Amino acid sequence: MTGHEYANLIADYLHFNFSDRGIQIYREVSIGKSIIGKNRRVDMLLTSDQAEKAFAIECKFQDSSGTADEKIPYAVQNMKALPMGGCIVYAGAGFSVGVLHMLQASEIAAYCLPDVLDAGRSTKDTKELDHLLAMHFHWWDILVAGKKPWTARERPPKPLPETSQTELL
Repeated sequence: MTGHEYANLIADYLHFNFSDRGIQIYREVSIGKSIIGKNRRVDMLLTSDQAEKAFAIECKFQDSSGTADEKIPYAVQNMKALPMGGCIVYAGAGFSVGVLHMLQASEIAAYCLPDVLDAGRSTKDTKELDHLLAMHFHWWDILVAGKKPWTARERPPKPLPETSQTELL
């Protein structure tokens, strides 16, 4: 899978799973300047008129070792510098251990690999991206899916006051 094909897979997944929540997905959007002063273009921009928010996404797919490792630290720094919400979405077996650790530890990176045959189903392989979007757009139902609200337990009866030995005498 190429990087472009991976970005399209992510866009399809987002459209299928979240368009009913009022988001629009735009591909290859220019947004200001990068940290080195170049014109910045993100793979995706999600907008929500309802929430009056937007979210930028950069997609990184690496299935064999190569130069993507060298680009990841820059991509993370560049995304953090963007004055709006956003994340790096990644997948593939070609990232080095160090870069993979950097991505896994980053608060703005999300592993996401939707099932190609079922791009709309949320799974353990899409959960990280689902959760970042839920936090950004305030879709709390995604975070508490399958959970029931806490209900207070019955209060136990008040214990009888303890009687000291001296009171008995």
